[in-house]
Amino acid sequence: MMQGIESSNDPIGVIEEIHGPVVDVVCEFLPPLHQALFCIVEHQNYVFEVHRHLDARHVRAIALHSTAGLRRGLTVFDSGGPLRIPVTPDCLNRVLDMFGAPLDGESPLQTSEMRDIIVPPALLTDTAPSEGLLESGIKVIDLLCPFVKGGKTGLFGGAGVGKTVLIMEFMHAIVSMHQGVSVFAGVGERIREGHELWHEMQDAGVMPRTLMLFGQMDESPGVRFRVGLSALTYAEYLRDTLGKEVLLLIDNVFRFVQAGSEISGLLGRMPATVGYQPTLMSEVAELQERIISTRAGNITAVEAVYVPADDMTDPAVSTILAHLDTTVILSRSQAAKGIYPTVDPLQSSSKMMDRTFLGDRHYQVAKSVREHLARYQELEDIIAMLGLEALSENDRRIVMRARKLQRYLTQPFHVMDAHSGIQGVSVKLDQTLTDCESFLNGDYDGVPEEQCYMRGSMQEEG
Repeated sequence: MMQGIESSNDPIGVIEEIHGPVVDVVCEFLPPLHQALFCIVEHQNYVFEVHRHLDARHVRAIALHSTAGLRRGLTVFDSGGPLRIPVTPDCLNRVLDMFGAPLDGESPLQTSEMRDIIVPPALLTDTAPSEGLLESGIKVIDLLCPFVKGGKTGLFGGAGVGKTVLIMEFMHAIVSMHQGVSVFAGVGERIREGHELWHEMQDAGVMPRTLMLFGQMDESPGVRFRVGLSALTYAEYLRDTLGKEVLLLIDNVFRFVQAGSEISGLLGRMPATVGYQPTLMSEVAELQERIISTRAGNITAVEAVYVPADDMTDPAVSTILAHLDTTVILSRSQAAKGIYPTVDPLQSSSKMMDRTFLGDRHYQVAKSVREHLARYQELEDIIAMLGLEALSENDRRIVMRARKLQRYLTQPFHVMDAHSGIQGVSVKLDQTLTDCESFLNGDYDGVPEEQCYMRGSMQEEG
């Protein structure tokens, strides 16, 4: 029997019409919106989620499985509530689907405790404020766009700029540096990417403290739309029962929006701006507002966001941006220069880049580094046309230090050891600040630029 579906439920009606993943059911009484319905064909369960009441007796539901094998006249049963998934502390070190069923070939989760995937966010009185920075060991991020404990971070970038690699490194960091747990939601992932990620997480030794859920690209839009909520339900459970630092990783939130747009079209709603669904803002908010910290523990979210055509003004991107504390922009131009991670230090920002939150030292160093890099960017055209000699002595000094800082903020990752052949490194924030102060003060003016590239701290043997 499918996870979360009980066998003792009463018939509610019969299938009247099927078109693609849309199933119209004629009911004896109307089930509430978002109720999970199901039918059984040759010992296989098909689960539907109610999305629309068409009239006094008809509901329109989205199938959460392929509809091949369904036909008109099949009896539909009521599950008695929204979709429920099994929760247990033993869910770590597992790869599951949206229903909590195993994808890793292991036995199903052994538990009688079930949780609804659609619940309201924690009460305002139960929430906890952000406590401070969550160090990632990644120099450019800890310095210029730091993560906030219990906050939400977005990694924005077009195709192939390193969003997934950066997410993998965060998973490694939260497990090794903070002894926390990670919940990964693959929304609309390619099956090849999911398989590679699973094995890379095993090779990196972080799977024992990680749970992975996948709603793959070839699955129903209903699965891609809801797998993020399933992952969030597991994250809330781990937060409330283990009281640990929980890192929720979503790759990719844009595919969640796309799935919502697909469902909206199937339900017959008129599209809104740029063809997106009219319910875009409320759907994104439904997911984002549940990512919150309570007195029991923190949920810190890192979300990859695909940027269509590298256009940051896209309505989906703008809507997601409004919910985030930290914005990390991954740039194609940085990749072209060989700067990895490809974080754009001038466009990336955090709402917590504040002297009272960061402290004087961190704030001042970050501000000075940003000023040097901004001045270098301003002078790049002049250098290209007239050469470095055309600059004043002060500008020349700023440019040379900015070039070294730009290279210093590159870093080899632990999760890419096998691909790059370079040993991955993590650098404490305090060490990063010390190194940057030395660059800004001119202590490394005599060091060649190549000695600053792809290394950890400047104090280590490079």
